[in-house]
Amino acid sequence: MEQVYWNPTMETMPREQLRALQNERLRDVVRRVYEHVPFYRNKMQQLGITPNDIHGVEDLHLLPFTEKQDLRNNYPFGLFAVPQSEIVRIHASSGTTGKPSVAGYTSGDVDRWAELMARAMYCANVGKSDIVQVAYGYGLFTGGLGAHQGAGKLGATVIPMSSGNTQRQIMMMREMGATMLCCTPSYATHLGETIREMGLEPGKDIHLKAGCFGAEPWTEEMRKQIEELLGINAYDVYGLTEIAGPGVGFECVAKHGMHVSEDHVIPEIIDPVTEQPLPYRTPGELVFTTITKEGMPMLRYRTHDICTLDDTPCECGRTLVRMGRITGRTDDMIVVRGVNVFPTQIESVLVGLEGVAPHYLLVVDRVHSADTLEVQVEMTEDMVSDTVSHIQGLARTIHERIKSVVGISTDVKLVAPKSIPRSEGKAKRVIDKRKL
Repeated sequence: MEQVYWNPTMETMPREQLRALQNERLRDVVRRVYEHVPFYRNKMQQLGITPNDIHGVEDLHLLPFTEKQDLRNNYPFGLFAVPQSEIVRIHASSGTTGKPSVAGYTSGDVDRWAELMARAMYCANVGKSDIVQVAYGYGLFTGGLGAHQGAGKLGATVIPMSSGNTQRQIMMMREMGATMLCCTPSYATHLGETIREMGLEPGKDIHLKAGCFGAEPWTEEMRKQIEELLGINAYDVYGLTEIAGPGVGFECVAKHGMHVSEDHVIPEIIDPVTEQPLPYRTPGELVFTTITKEGMPMLRYRTHDICTLDDTPCECGRTLVRMGRITGRTDDMIVVRGVNVFPTQIESVLVGLEGVAPHYLLVVDRVHSADTLEVQVEMTEDMVSDTVSHIQGLARTIHERIKSVVGISTDVKLVAPKSIPRSEGKAKRVIDKRKL
């Protein structure tokens, strides 16, 4: 396997040396937030600890957690560790459930973030001769500018398309000769389907070779479908507004998990209920502590993403720990008749199944005090014209497969092609009528 490193010193640093670096940077960031962020100083005082109690990563469990609600409670600038005059950029979450989560970046933070995304893109064999089409949203979302600045760090040509306007996306992709695509996996699927419907041929009309996809959970089955639709190598990338946007975690050519840039962040896995740390290779909630961020450092930020961490050696030669594919979110998980259900579980059943498209919607309701779950699945064009018995058989197959994966019975409804709304950003997979 070809070993490609953008920053070999950091990406292949011996674990003992990396831990020493983390210890030094952790001590520094704890002292900085204690001195400059009243929120953290108060939190630590409530726990009866001071920066002198934190000697290294082994003391991480002593520090307080940070929740998204803490950012909202301190909106807009209450968690900044530097004067506002040193903040050169603001990013924020959508704020659809309340006030947005605001994150401030110094010029140094922006440079370090570009470095992280450059590592991710370099893994996908992207360099100065490439043309990168960024179809993530720009605005306040970290996706667009994150991919943009990473490609700029590599010296690649950037097409800053932002999300939406699919026909124009494909026109630019074709005429500009884009070689890499950056967007959500659901939008990549939509682009691939539209390209095929237009009669265009990847490799001949479309010259993409790689894609960097993130911002929503996706399955291995969906990766295979995207790769077939677009004729590319599809790589997973991870980030979040509160930490550093895309580039916090990135896949190498082995595609066995995303390497976490541990020289900039310390990852943990905790039990989401007991909040106790869990060992490597045990699924739980992902938690991050930033150790180089200047503008708005985060101590033990709870992402609510469910995954694992793996420290076994990777065949690519990187020593950075790997995070597994996100299997769901503690706050996106739906509970139906006492069973935890994640949209990705349903997706794993549907993607690649003949006769259905990779577009679905979970509709949860309560009828006569009992929870119901309807799984709406789009049929392909050729399936619509098939016999009623064949369509009913497909619905039964999907029902049985979902039951074997999730453990409960669902109502499966096969719907017409293009009837489920498409998303040019993050796909909406769940409608919970119990909350309406």
